[in-house]
Amino acid sequence: METEAAIQLARFIGAGLAAIGVAGAGAGIGTVVGGAVQAMSRNPDFTGTIQTNMILGIAFAESTAIFALAIAFIILFV
Repeated sequence: METEAAIQLARFIGAGLAAIGVAGAGAGIGTVVGGAVQAMSRNPDFTGTIQTNMILGIAFAESTAIFALAIAFIILFV
């Protein structure tokens, strides 16, 4: 019975460590949006280009978060 509890504990710790990537992606999205807003306010002529690059940056950061969450769920339930 003790080995099952140890395995469950290891699963929870591993899933928690894998979920750290979600927080990192949140910080990355905040940095991307903050930089884009600052760039748009300094040079409004390139707003369309900046918005396109901002959306791509958000998509990449969000895909990292989804990947980290998927790994955490795999660790927990498989």
